Amino acid sequence: MRAFTAAAVQVAPVPGPLTGKSVSTNLDHCIDLTRRCVAATGAELVVLPESATTGFTPACSAEELWDLVTELPGPVLEPMQRVARELGVHVCVGTYERGPQRGTVYNASALIDPAGDVLGVYRKTHPFCSEIVSGGGWVTPGDTVTVCDTELGRIGMMICFDGDYPEVARIQAVQGAEVICRPSALLRSADIWDLTSRARAYDNHVYVIGTNATGTDPAGVLYFGNSHIVSPIGHVLARAASHEGWVSARLDPAEALASLTPGSSVGQAFDHLRDRNLNLIRNYRDDLERPAETSFPHAPVHRGEAG
Repeated sequence: MRAFTAAAVQVAPVPGPLTGKSVSTNLDHCIDLTRRCVAATGAELVVLPESATTGFTPACSAEELWDLVTELPGPVLEPMQRVARELGVHVCVGTYERGPQRGTVYNASALIDPAGDVLGVYRKTHPFCSEIVSGGGWVTPGDTVTVCDTELGRIGMMICFDGDYPEVARIQAVQGAEVICRPSALLRSADIWDLTSRARAYDNHVYVIGTNATGTDPAGVLYFGNSHIVSPIGHVLARAASHEGWVSARLDPAEALASLTPGSSVGQAFDHLRDRNLNLIRNYRDDLERPAETSFPHAPVHRGEAG
């Protein structure tokens, strides 16, 4: 990895019924904010929110959503590919993706390089309980992780609720990810948003760029923003408020683990990846793979909640 500036760009989706025109308007708005961000910050990696082309809750059936989006790579990404090429930057953007048959929709993120090529597509492996198709929602889960080689370093992706699951980030870190992009439309609480990104960064000694939605989606759900960039020691380098706009930070491998805590004279000696007890993991592999559920009672699923 080399030093570079990264930015999290908060975008509000077009409110009201989801249509082909609103998808196009959302894309135009993402492009406008991306151009303005790069001009202001010199960012070489721009991360946009989850489902930035539509808004998280589509307020329509999976079949209708399938009709409004495209495969990846495909027409829905082409405007973002053009702006990445125009600006000479990497862009990570969240969008719903058309699956192989009508009604199969993935919640995806794509990483685009400065030539405008799609380096990788990640499909959310842990859709929130209200969005997953088995819970009455519209999203089919993915089953693979994605880590891409770039001129900046090795970049992985996870989407929103994926950040609650340590395994997603850990697999990517073991595969060599140095930066993990986390496009999101999270509204559970700012504390949970902050906690999970910081924990995944600290667990794995990676930079996490969490870009959260703001504004109102087609179902009328409100988002709080608070996008952030977190260092490999769990320190928040940049944090947004609820407004549209961006935050940026310099990611420098020479400084990533330079001290135990920010600005401390005490050096960072331990390594959460190197120091894992692999024998323990092997001994309890069956437990890690066994289905489980909390013993505490919890609320019923309500379609439209975001994660």
